[in-house]
Amino acid sequence: MFFSENKSHEVERIVKANDREYNEKFQYADNRIHTSKYNILTFLPINLFEQFQRVANAYFLCLLILQLIPEISSLTWFTTIVPLVLVITMTAVKDATDDYFRHKSDNQVNNRQSEVLINSKLQNEKWMNVKVGDIIKLENNQFVAADLLLLSSSEPHGLCYVETAELDGETNLKVRHALSVTSELGADISKLARFDGIVVCEVPNNKLDKFMGILSWKDSKHSLNNEKIILRGCILRNTSWCFGMVIFAGPDTKLMQNSGKTKFKRTSIDRSMNTLVLWIFGFLICLGIILAIGNSIWESQTGDQFRTFLFWNEDEKSSVFSGFLTFWSYIIILNTVVPISLYVSMEVIRLGHSYFINWDRKMYYSRKAIPAEARTTTLNEELGQIEYIFSDKTGTLTQNIMTFKRCSINGRIYGEVHDDLDQKTEITQKKEPVDFSVKSRADRELQFFDHNLMESIKMGDPKVHEFLRLLALCHTVMSEENSAGELIYQVQSPDEGALVTAARNLGFIFKSRTPETITIEELGTLVTYQLLAFLDFNNTRKRMSVIVRNPEGQIKLYSKGADTILFEKLHPSNEVLLSLTSDHLSEFAGEGLRTLAIAYRDLDDKYFKEWHKMLEDANAATEERDERIAGLYEEIERDLLLLGATAVEDKLQEGVIETVTSLSLANIKIWVLTGDKQETAINIGYACNMLTDDMNDVFVIAGNNAVEVKEELRKAKQNLFGQNRNFSNGHVVCEKKQQLELDSIVEETITGDYALIINGHSLAHALESDVKNDLLELACMCKTVVCCRVTPLQKAQVVELVKKYRNAVTLAIGDGANDVSMIKSAHIGVGISGQEGLQAVLASDYSFAQFRYLQRLLFVHGRWSYFRMCKFLCYFFYKNFAFTLVHFWFGFFCGFSAQIALDTSYWTFINHVFIWGSIAIYFSILFTMHSNGIFGIFPNQFPFVGNARHSLTQKCIWLVILLTTVASVMPVVAFRFLKVDLYPTLSDQIRRWQKAQKKARPPSSRRPRTRRSSSRRSGYAFAHQEGYGELITSGKNMRAKNPPPTSGLEKTHYNSTSWIENLCKKTTDTVSSFSQDKTVKL
Repeated sequence: MFFSENKSHEVERIVKANDREYNEKFQYADNRIHTSKYNILTFLPINLFEQFQRVANAYFLCLLILQLIPEISSLTWFTTIVPLVLVITMTAVKDATDDYFRHKSDNQVNNRQSEVLINSKLQNEKWMNVKVGDIIKLENNQFVAADLLLLSSSEPHGLCYVETAELDGETNLKVRHALSVTSELGADISKLARFDGIVVCEVPNNKLDKFMGILSWKDSKHSLNNEKIILRGCILRNTSWCFGMVIFAGPDTKLMQNSGKTKFKRTSIDRSMNTLVLWIFGFLICLGIILAIGNSIWESQTGDQFRTFLFWNEDEKSSVFSGFLTFWSYIIILNTVVPISLYVSMEVIRLGHSYFINWDRKMYYSRKAIPAEARTTTLNEELGQIEYIFSDKTGTLTQNIMTFKRCSINGRIYGEVHDDLDQKTEITQKKEPVDFSVKSRADRELQFFDHNLMESIKMGDPKVHEFLRLLALCHTVMSEENSAGELIYQVQSPDEGALVTAARNLGFIFKSRTPETITIEELGTLVTYQLLAFLDFNNTRKRMSVIVRNPEGQIKLYSKGADTILFEKLHPSNEVLLSLTSDHLSEFAGEGLRTLAIAYRDLDDKYFKEWHKMLEDANAATEERDERIAGLYEEIERDLLLLGATAVEDKLQEGVIETVTSLSLANIKIWVLTGDKQETAINIGYACNMLTDDMNDVFVIAGNNAVEVKEELRKAKQNLFGQNRNFSNGHVVCEKKQQLELDSIVEETITGDYALIINGHSLAHALESDVKNDLLELACMCKTVVCCRVTPLQKAQVVELVKKYRNAVTLAIGDGANDVSMIKSAHIGVGISGQEGLQAVLASDYSFAQFRYLQRLLFVHGRWSYFRMCKFLCYFFYKNFAFTLVHFWFGFFCGFSAQIALDTSYWTFINHVFIWGSIAIYFSILFTMHSNGIFGIFPNQFPFVGNARHSLTQKCIWLVILLTTVASVMPVVAFRFLKVDLYPTLSDQIRRWQKAQKKARPPSSRRPRTRRSSSRRSGYAFAHQEGYGELITSGKNMRAKNPPPTSGLEKTHYNSTSWIENLCKKTTDTVSSFSQDKTVKL
């Protein structure tokens, strides 16, 4: 890049709005992106450099140079240059084609249109022409062109909503808000054109969750954080328009900073071939030296007799010089031991294998008409050697579609299907679901098969009504109607959307909300509840509650959250129901469903007023404000009455469980690298059977600094190996090869199943040089590894860590732009044509539509390609050695004169006879010997057809085979047993120790396992940040339609006028704490 020199010295970024001349002096990058490897000028030199990294290509180039010297060449240069140029041209064309599609993708992105404010007018500009400091207008459902500072939006108080699926894989919406001073600019073009604020901020980096800067405007300074920034790759949602100022463009954006570079990938066979060619070349030199010495001896003893006939002068040619020339001549003649046709044949075979993948109907996804595609032809045999698979979660393992499946209300399960004998049965396609079509507001896509729940609602069961009422009231969902009058829900979490939609289909419809009221439709009757307080969720509370007053004047607290937390808040009178509901939750969790507990409490009016007064005082406090508020939440959220539980299914892609099971049986380790939060990732791990309750232990690494992470890793390793671990020490410095060998031996001593779960902030410390060896050692001993909250760059770093230190073949699979760097880093990159765009597919080596096709890609195409290539190479080298050594022996009969035994055209003919003739003869004989048709046509010509089958019916034949086998095998077996007993290796000693340990264990050591508290039951798929509770109750995100009521108790529990300041204060506190203890708050 032109700006690389400038960027290396960039300490801080200074950007002035609407002033391109001012910003150009800093030479910031423009908004054009480049993911391609070549251009017109660099293609030839770079591609030739890459191709001549193959030792064979360099070898044939040197051979060509030698053939141009007439004194030593008995072959024309034409025989070498034509196949060499052909091979290089074919490879170059293939590389150029692949890069052409990258250019095409880049041009498609760079030529997208954006409205840019230029000369006080909005003009359509291509993305690549956008400059730093420009002001851009975005509209709803539009991709963000660059990293922007949000200035104003169509929503109240400068709010906007963005979807960050391209960055972190999450489809739930994130809220961003502009500074109050810039939100006043609105959509006034003249005001925006006069805006001349200067932003001083951090330099370009890859941290998606962090931004620090200062906006200077109108003689005042305003701090900026991540909540004010909209990143490239996001999509604007539920916001009609917004304006933003470009801070980072093109390669400086955080999305591109997290994208790895396109790397030149080679298979292990290619690397082995390079080594093999060097050994063969050494062998060729030895042959040449032997023949050169023979020529010198022959010239000194016998050659004098021929000089008279050849008219040579006595001193014109000495025997030593003759031998020197002969050496190079034989190097040329014997070069067929490594023929260039080998590489042509390999490329043809790989091309054929690629077409086999493209034509495979079993990898064709008919619903979307998406076939499997081999986007490269050079990595097919590598598919058969995969040891580690790194997979994204959202869109790769799951469909990211939440569906309400089951519930438990007052000790009774709804959602199961029973037969006539009241026995639970499986849900089949023949089973009729509940008909929701009679309800005009129902979601047609929801299918629920238990009609008993509808009957309970019609019969007026108060517990069922209260349960559904809670689902319709206790949430952060926003509602709106589209042009067709349909009710649309905008959700922060897919789980909440599933629960509110279920209540909607069952007759309790959430209609609308204001900062102080919630309106729902209960079985056709509109009811408005006064929202008295909103107790928002966070990662510590793992629950949320609302306090409302119904039309009868009763005050109720409705709460939902993780069962492990909520059960501790229940009234002692709930013991029986608690036990029954807990059993139901265990059943739901065993089916891979995500569960929540549901409870409520009736509040006394006097008690609530006293509590509300204390909450107002806590909100106004300047010290320990958050702690006081949390304490008041704990006080009122007690003595709850249990209503039941919900079970939501995060739909896996079809065939995921079977595929994961097959990969595990093949001893392929699967690591899940996801940007999602820990609870969600654990849920999917259990649903996919990657995590099970039968595992010996699940290690969770959640340290906030390097010391804590290192200590947690040490304790986990100690628990895994026990006190008798004497074979490996992560702190012992040894040679890399010995360490790899020792690690593989130690892995065999692990008899149980273990899993490792690590968060993104802990992973950042674990990837440091002094900790990553401990991380890698522990992770490789575990059956399953789940990395949560990881950035795209961290995904690539994990892949590189395994590639570098484990010397294993890796495969990365994903479907979004946040997976591109991981796909580029792995030996094999697989892209899934999912709902997050085609960025992953364009960066991949192979692509298809469903995760389950990975099983066939590896076990069928990978295995076949590897076996075929290995057999081909063995046969090819045998043929060429046999053919080339003829000339070596002929040298002893021609006076070592470097004459060829066969004409070059005859060589070509022999090659074709060996390749095509042997194949034709093999299949001809096979067809003849096993064809009843041929035998029926010519019975007299084949009197011995089938003699092998008949001869095998004689007992003496089998006796001979048995004796021969025993005589051949017994000596080897006896030698092996004696060697193990007399000279056992370290691996043998460890196996003996392992067997002895198993025998020494008491038989009763296998005890029933209790469910760990970290299981999927307590996972609630809220977003990792705090919810929209404060945003909703403040009213900042709502347009004023009617004046809200002003009664005393209808005030929200936050001071609405200071909501923005409160959130900014929280962010400032978080940043300051980050600078103190160097931890990342996710």
